[in-house]
Amino acid sequence: FHLKKKFRRQHVDAKMTEKLCNTEISNRNIYKLDNSCKETNTFILSIPAKVKSICRGDGRYDENSGMTYSTATFRIIKCKLKHQGARKPSCQYEGRLLTNRIIVVKCEGELPVHFDRDLLPSERNDGEQL
Repeated sequence: FHLKKKFRRQHVDAKMTEKLCNTEISNRNIYKLDNSCKETNTFILSIPAKVKSICRGDGRYDENSGMTYSTATFRIIKCKLKHQGARKPSCQYEGRLLTNRIIVVKCEGELPVHFDRDLLPSERNDGEQL
């Protein structure tokens, strides 16, 4: 199925809240290929058009990593797995709202296809990132 749709399904939701991690990850079928739980899944609290715009001129491409950094900041919900090594269907997540984040994505054409990480604006310019 389509890579772009997968990105949207896994990472973009304007209405996501911290409380919805378990429900949404289960409903959207977000797991690793072997059906173990993803350690972390990040939802960008935004409409798809705003996220797409990172790959359409509103982002800064980094040649070293091949990633594109958003110039705008976003609010995100980071869902972290509570129990290491858990498997579907017993993935339990703890959600946290983070604000003012720069998001780092891999673009293909004009669409984001991979969520790499998020940073605070202050972390953007020290070259060596996490």
